[in-house]
Amino acid sequence: MHYRQTRAEISSAAIQHNAKWVRRKMAGGKLLGVVKADGYGHGVAPAVKALSELVDGMAAGFMEEALAVRETGYKGPLVILEGCFSATELNLCCEHQLSPVVHCEQQLEYIEQAQLTSPLWVWLKVDTGMHRLGWSEEQAPQALKRLRASKNVAGVTLMSHLANADAEHRLNAHQKQQFCQLSETLNDYQARSFHNSAGLLNPDTQWSLQDNDWARAGLLLYGVNPSTVTEVQAELKPAMRLVAPVIALHQLEKGESVGYGSAWSADKPSVIATVAMGYADGYPRQAKNDTPAMVRGKRVGLAGRVSMDMLTIDVTGIENLQLGDDVELWGPNIDVREVAARADTISWHLLTGVSGRVPRVLV
Repeated sequence: MHYRQTRAEISSAAIQHNAKWVRRKMAGGKLLGVVKADGYGHGVAPAVKALSELVDGMAAGFMEEALAVRETGYKGPLVILEGCFSATELNLCCEHQLSPVVHCEQQLEYIEQAQLTSPLWVWLKVDTGMHRLGWSEEQAPQALKRLRASKNVAGVTLMSHLANADAEHRLNAHQKQQFCQLSETLNDYQARSFHNSAGLLNPDTQWSLQDNDWARAGLLLYGVNPSTVTEVQAELKPAMRLVAPVIALHQLEKGESVGYGSAWSADKPSVIATVAMGYADGYPRQAKNDTPAMVRGKRVGLAGRVSMDMLTIDVTGIENLQLGDDVELWGPNIDVREVAARADTISWHLLTGVSGRVPRVLV
């Protein structure tokens, strides 16, 4: 039972709309739905159930997340993006039909030395410029050769990850060229994966996807455009609407302030609404004055510092406002990217940061 009206409304229909949109944008290849970080904050079960008939496979971050996906009943291909770091995890991959990424020597040795009941499909990660995970261009051929020689490997997907696909950057073309050259040089893999959500939108990283190409879609599936190069937000449907009620109204005179540090002061007689949403719920504490929200169909602005459990907004001029009225902090009417920009962060951070004390409510 939830008594507090604060909630994150999750739309399965929006997730499905976005997945179909991504399919049309791909115009070929296979779609891997990324549901790590509790389905980008939307709840892993709602995300998996919405996507299960619309994707060719899914991806989780690590073993616990992968097992949570399996607990929803999903039986399709499932990739572990950080891979495995023990023989126990590899045995679980066999038991639950999981595909680990192999990005370092230790992981490769575990696979070579394991006593597995069945061979695994693995994803070999190559570093083309991200310099976070993966084998170098020089190391990759030998790593692939060793994987293909192992009785524990059923097949290999060659993959890499883009560092700047959301923007114009010289590294984009370099990474694309390096990955294409490597995938042409190597001939003992069965599939490849290069594009993330932003990579599907950036002209510098696109190519015509073939049957053995996997695109890994994350943020796009949840209705947020990750790109600063291609504007497609109007074609997407945000899947999360973060909502909290008005719990107090205060009349301020000119010159009076509100909140910790008196960080906002009224420049005229004003009405301030206190909203049951704070940084413990995942709303960014660093959000600046005038960060947008919506109440009764009107855009309003943040007034003062965000507290642990509450924030305050300037609702001067909003007629008939009452206690209990819903305030949309982000969603279909308030672009989460705009909130992120006012908080010097990114939309991924906000969506995945909505805390567990905010119930996810399917709508």
